[in-house]
Amino acid sequence: MTTKQYVCIVCPMSCSIELTDDSGVLTVKGNTCKRGEEYAKNEYTDPKRMITTTVGLRGSRLRCLPVISRKAVPKKLLRDCMKQLYATVVDAPVRQGDVIVANILGTGVDIIAARSITL
Repeated sequence: MTTKQYVCIVCPMSCSIELTDDSGVLTVKGNTCKRGEEYAKNEYTDPKRMITTTVGLRGSRLRCLPVISRKAVPKKLLRDCMKQLYATVVDAPVRQGDVIVANILGTGVDIIAARSITL
């Protein structure tokens, strides 16, 4: 039997959640909503995170473009995703929502521009 403690980050309640794995049967306590249970189970089995960062930008008075992932990516790939994004440079102009990196590391998740940048 394994027991893990989590603080849910899904809503502002920040519930302290206890997950117990008893031979593959997951039991969750301490959550005040169904999303907390789902969060704890995902954190235990396949944790994922959204990416928000910047990439290099050419042709504008700004040097960086804020970007965000369309969906969460596996937590174990975050470091490699960040390495790829730190090496990425795009040319202005860029429109909010433009795909900056398609299917990053084969995850099926696109990285998109979080704001528009004109020349």
